[in-house]
Amino acid sequence: MAQMKLIRKMLSNTKDTTRKASLMPIPALGYAQETGFEFGVGVLYSFYMDRKDTTNRSSNFFGNATYSTKKTYSVALRGDAWTKGNLYHILGEIRFKRQPFNFYGLGNNTQSVNEDDLVQQQLKFQFDVEKTFIKYAYTGVSLGFENYSFDDKIEDGVFAKDPQILGKPGGKALFVGVSQSYDTRNSNNYPTKGFFGRVTYQYAPDFFGGDNFNGSQVKVNIRNFWKVGNKFVLGAQGIYNTILSDNTPFYLLPQLGNDEMMRGYYTGRYRDKNLLAMQTELRYRYNNRFGAVLFAGTGTVWGSSDFKANAFKPNYGGGLRYFFDPAKGLSARLDYGIGEKKPNEKRQSGFYISFAEAF
Repeated sequence: MAQMKLIRKMLSNTKDTTRKASLMPIPALGYAQETGFEFGVGVLYSFYMDRKDTTNRSSNFFGNATYSTKKTYSVALRGDAWTKGNLYHILGEIRFKRQPFNFYGLGNNTQSVNEDDLVQQQLKFQFDVEKTFIKYAYTGVSLGFENYSFDDKIEDGVFAKDPQILGKPGGKALFVGVSQSYDTRNSNNYPTKGFFGRVTYQYAPDFFGGDNFNGSQVKVNIRNFWKVGNKFVLGAQGIYNTILSDNTPFYLLPQLGNDEMMRGYYTGRYRDKNLLAMQTELRYRYNNRFGAVLFAGTGTVWGSSDFKANAFKPNYGGGLRYFFDPAKGLSARLDYGIGEKKPNEKRQSGFYISFAEAF
């Protein structure tokens, strides 16, 4: 009877208006040749810092931990917190992992035949604090640290042979930065209208010396949402990332493809000093618990001076949504993305299981 009560609660179309905290775990299980069997868990915890204030945005914390039979692991914690009155917006990320990945080289036209097997050890900390001084506008500062090391499993592959690839042993960087955002969305989880724009600038001084990174990176993220009828929402997003340095290591270069932008492309299949990508998504909310999406986008990467307007790559796909906390608009999502078909290669595609909307 207790199990039936829980199932009815999870499928109920009624919103919980008490604004209480919610916790959603999702088990992780998979297999890949480079990792073996991988298992773990992901958890999303959401709450309001001021339950009495209906304008206070929800604070969300996501954590995941996985381990594989080939002794690879990944531990990550991300936080997105809003204080009382939405006066402060605090972002944080901690990541520690040892994971294999496929490396294809640099640029917008890498070939699958050059696939190289690397193992990455990563330690990353990133913290941002923003405060509003003008309605809808937030100004902030950030501090970050990243440390990488790599093990190349193919001695005569593209990673070892290409002299343009910098930072092969790995390295570390300490970033300090500033940010400016403007946010009129009616929700930070499932907006149905409003605009969001954020620009960040980070500088890494020559703190560690040697071949470690010294330079700047700029990120621009713009989104807008329109309500279309009672059950549809149209969203659009554009991002631009660039890194400015004479000694940029390959692991800090912007990478095309992930579970949020350019779904269908393997993360890092294409990487270079600049990245520009855009996408639109049509969201359908059948009821408070279930929904679906269709999405399409385009993107490209390029170096210092080889931008080409005809080099943009397509992506499209669809997905399903289960809203485990309808009042906050928090969802678990399943997406399938499709990318380009290069000559003599399989069409690129990807399946994603994740928390919250892509943007």
